[in-house]
Amino acid sequence: MGSTNPHDITNTLNELKAGDESAYERLLSVVYEELRVLASSYIKRQDPGHTLQPTALVHEAYMKLVQQENPSYHNRVHFFAVAAKAMRQLLIDHARKKNAAKRGEGWERVTLSGVYDHKTHDIDVLDLDEALNELATLDEQQARIVELRFFGGLTIDETSEELGISTSTIEREWRAARAWLSGRLTRNDET
Repeated sequence: MGSTNPHDITNTLNELKAGDESAYERLLSVVYEELRVLASSYIKRQDPGHTLQPTALVHEAYMKLVQQENPSYHNRVHFFAVAAKAMRQLLIDHARKKNAAKRGEGWERVTLSGVYDHKTHDIDVLDLDEALNELATLDEQQARIVELRFFGGLTIDETSEELGISTSTIEREWRAARAWLSGRLTRNDET
């Protein structure tokens, strides 16, 4: 992340927290492009038949974020961490609806470059969600790191800041989580 001024975002978030209703519109204008880049990267990982567009994903995620009662985002990193979670849930909901409509035909596919190290290997977004939920039962911190890094697009430093743990711990846990996910997703591919 990082093209907009973090102070602009933090200031706008503080205005929002203080009850300034007009801050919602200003917030969208300062975070829109970063959210769109993030959404585009998710959509590019989907199979060619995917119907959710980046703009729709951004708008749906943004609506989820601003419809919360008393939103209290601490800063830019925290806002994008929450946005990542919202986008992940929207992609999963979209995949579930599409699969339900097809009654089990086909899968929504997403690549996990940097997480799932097989060359351009596609995985089912629902399988990824299931794997992340399993990982969370084993190691909640690792699952949160994957969510922030993969879905949130946060750097090691930003993830460290958001979680309040050292960068060396983030790096170690990120490697462990990627290895676990790779094994878990490979097992599912083989069955």
